[in-house]
Amino acid sequence: MLEIIASQSAHGDRVIEIWRAAVDATHDFLVPEDRQALDREVCAFLPHAPLWLARLDGGLIAGFMMVSGRHMDALFIDPDRHGRGVGRSLVEHAITHHGALTTDVNAQNPGAIGFYKALGFVETGRSDLDDQGRAYPIIHLERSASPTD
Repeated sequence: MLEIIASQSAHGDRVIEIWRAAVDATHDFLVPEDRQALDREVCAFLPHAPLWLARLDGGLIAGFMMVSGRHMDALFIDPDRHGRGVGRSLVEHAITHHGALTTDVNAQNPGAIGFYKALGFVETGRSDLDDQGRAYPIIHLERSASPTD
């Protein structure tokens, strides 16, 4: 059983732990200096950000999502839980509450691209740089409130 809950400050350490493990498992394209810089940036804001958490029976937090308006800013799942419906549950929660949804994904992360396309997201554009101006191409995606729209 999986429950989606709002984050609290007590979840900060677990959220950072998930972010680090997920990035290490899926972002092998990052150069070490950029990985370290991102870690500092994330540690400064993520524990205090308004997040949705996926909590398993027993209380373990297995993943998190951050949504601003209709844009999903972040979705990170504990790599030990990949392929078990955690990410899908979080995205479905966002669609239920926000309708159509947009997100961005690193072009060098084929697993994430496949995940989003399997959920009905379609590419709407590309950028050569990420939000911090680093040379990591981004694919912009959108999913309607109903994948058949």
